[in-house]
Amino acid sequence: MKTGIKTICRITATLVTAGSVMTAGALVAPAAQAAAPKAPSIVAKGGFLMDSASGRTYFSKAGDTRLSTGSTTKIMTAQVVLSTKGLNLDTKVTIQKAYSDYIVRKGASSARLIVGDKVSVRSLLYGLMLPSGCDAAYALADKFGSGSTRDARVKSFIGKMNTTAKSLGMKNTKFDSFDGIGNGANYSTPRDLSKLATAALKNSNFRAIVKTKSTTQRTTTKNGGYRNMSWTNTNKLLGSYNGAIGVKTGSGPQAKYCLVFAATRGKRTVVGAVLASTNEANRTADAKKIMDYGFKL
Repeated sequence: MKTGIKTICRITATLVTAGSVMTAGALVAPAAQAAAPKAPSIVAKGGFLMDSASGRTYFSKAGDTRLSTGSTTKIMTAQVVLSTKGLNLDTKVTIQKAYSDYIVRKGASSARLIVGDKVSVRSLLYGLMLPSGCDAAYALADKFGSGSTRDARVKSFIGKMNTTAKSLGMKNTKFDSFDGIGNGANYSTPRDLSKLATAALKNSNFRAIVKTKSTTQRTTTKNGGYRNMSWTNTNKLLGSYNGAIGVKTGSGPQAKYCLVFAATRGKRTVVGAVLASTNEANRTADAKKIMDYGFKL
């Protein structure tokens, strides 16, 4: 009987030990296999998000599909200007009638520049990026292009935009305008625009401009006096999304509603783009969804 009792005790102990292991396994398994966040669904035709430091892709929807870019093109306009060797941001540019005529002819967004005013390059960059002034874009292209005529200078400037795109590895991008009002061949992709914004944000002047919600810039009038120009940023992420630092909105008949965006939380900065969304509210909501997802990864 004693032998039988000992055997039963040993079997019981073995079962208890095995049961304890199984119970412990059941408790630790879920912790070891935490569910990954679900990728968001966005309205925009294309979207992309990357880590600015590592280049890691966090999100992609038609990330390499060529789409019209609208005024997000102006990121490259600013990049070309700010990359100019020996740039002096205080250099004054005289506003020409051709710039205002262009705005009227195209029905384009305007920084409300006045013919004859002498505006600094710095102010033109604010006028380019905050109210999305196509007149400011024209003035910068005319100033920083090369050639003896305005047409030649503009063509030269657009050439610089495309050369810069190639140097940044933007394989599916082509610019045929300085402001996004294309002539049939102005396109990029969500991935390429994210690459561009990542490169542009390395410049401290660019960062300062695109994170500004509103500004007042002083300019010299053609009569030698002064006036103030006040602009508000069209990027609704600023002030409404934790960590938002830019970058640029865009819209148009072909482009629909676009947004290139970036945000920093802690030591991480994410950069992305949405192209061809359905309206202003949806492009902002799309960007927030993508960034929320990226910061969870």
